[in-house]
Amino acid sequence: MLQVMSSSWALLLGMGLLMVGNGLQGTLLGVRGDIEGFSSFNMSLVMSAYFIGFLGGSRMAPEMIRRVGHVRVFAALASFISAVLILYATWANPYAWMAERVIIGFCFSGVYVTAESWLNNSADNENRGKALSIYMIVQMVGIVAAQGLLLTADPSGYVLFVIMSVLVSISFAPILLSISPTPAFEATKRKTLREILKISPLGCVGMFLLGGVFSAQFGMSAVYGTKAGLSLSQISLFVSAFYIGATLMQYPLGWMSDRMDRRLLIMIVAALGTAGALMGMVSGGSFPVLLVVAFVIGGFSNPLYSLLLAYTNDFIELEDMAAVSGGLVFINGLGAISGPILTGWLMATIGPHGYFLFFVGLLAAIAAYAGYRMTQRAATPLDETASYAPISMSSTQMAVEYALEAGVEEAEHTEAT
Repeated sequence: MLQVMSSSWALLLGMGLLMVGNGLQGTLLGVRGDIEGFSSFNMSLVMSAYFIGFLGGSRMAPEMIRRVGHVRVFAALASFISAVLILYATWANPYAWMAERVIIGFCFSGVYVTAESWLNNSADNENRGKALSIYMIVQMVGIVAAQGLLLTADPSGYVLFVIMSVLVSISFAPILLSISPTPAFEATKRKTLREILKISPLGCVGMFLLGGVFSAQFGMSAVYGTKAGLSLSQISLFVSAFYIGATLMQYPLGWMSDRMDRRLLIMIVAALGTAGALMGMVSGGSFPVLLVVAFVIGGFSNPLYSLLLAYTNDFIELEDMAAVSGGLVFINGLGAISGPILTGWLMATIGPHGYFLFFVGLLAAIAAYAGYRMTQRAATPLDETASYAPISMSSTQMAVEYALEAGVEEAEHTEAT
């Protein structure tokens, strides 16, 4: 681990600061939107716009990097991010915010693709898995730390928007000044969604539904907090609980996934997440219960991403892994676009508890479909399954590919020794 930190500290520091800025952005907009009198549905459109841009950026960024190189893409997108973060406070209008969120999503996606390919280049076969695990932890720590910054200034003013812009601007300095040489960037062969659906129906359906779950967590948790009457400090803790749960539960569930039928584990994990969401619906707004609920939903929904990727990889050859994982990330992104919109509509229709009803519906559907698929296909023998690789749902296709490659390399090394 020390070797990874010494070789990649600049990149990890930069990405940590970047995640603080991005994590503060989503929560602050949810709070500021309520102050400005935006409806739940308007805020859902604003939050959904980020995922539209992110999905577009993930498809276009690789081609941009191949044409002009990592440094130029990184610097150009960074300047747009810093500018847009200031513009949020300049004109508080839901439609302006929608357009700006599309730009922000596109730029962050391109920045992540660039940084993740750099991270992979700075690691070798022996420490790639550790590097990606540390990268995931840095992401989560950055988002959680961002919630504390929410309490440092009045969300109705400009200061927090300036802090976000400064953090993002500073984050690029260690990356651009300390990382060299820039890595080669190769195109990944793609598979059609129809081909991927044939390989793993559960992987495709699960990833689509999970996209909605993630985007509701990332984009609408602060909106829920404002509509439920939580204080600023309570919103900060509530949002943090999702990501703390996600980080702490990744590794024990990963350990279990390599020792049992992954479909059964997917069904159990999704069912536990459903139970947590049901608890949120009947809690009556009790804050201690809401913290437990957020921890449970985050802790059991986020590892599903890695579980579904690992399960799908059980049925493909090594050379197809990158193409299939890229398709699954795209499917997840499509689902993410609809998450905030449906959540906002439910909250506007039946009240704040519609937020948890959305989780109930999607997680219960994943559990039910996993149970159904167990009746349609025999379980893969444990000695033939792919290794579990902990991956954050905010990572791009680059990190997913590298994490899966690291898992394969680690499994081959273990088998050889």
